[in-house]
Amino acid sequence: MTLIARVQNGRLVLDEPTTLPEGQVVQLAIVDNPMDATERAELVAAIEEAEQDIDAGRVVDEAEVWARLKAIA
Repeated sequence: MTLIARVQNGRLVLDEPTTLPEGQVVQLAIVDNPMDATERAELVAAIEEAEQDIDAGRVVDEAEVWARLKAIA
């Protein structure tokens, strides 16, 4: 899960609500080059498309992915 937050008055404030349980401990990493709104929207769309593919059973086994990569190398 990736969440976006901004510093406001010295505190981190999430850009969007979360379903994390109250008291959940999270680890934060500082990103020097965050995505802009367009890049974030593209990423979200790609994740949603991948989730739809998984739900529909349109997946490829990891071994098959490696075999395909080795075949073109």
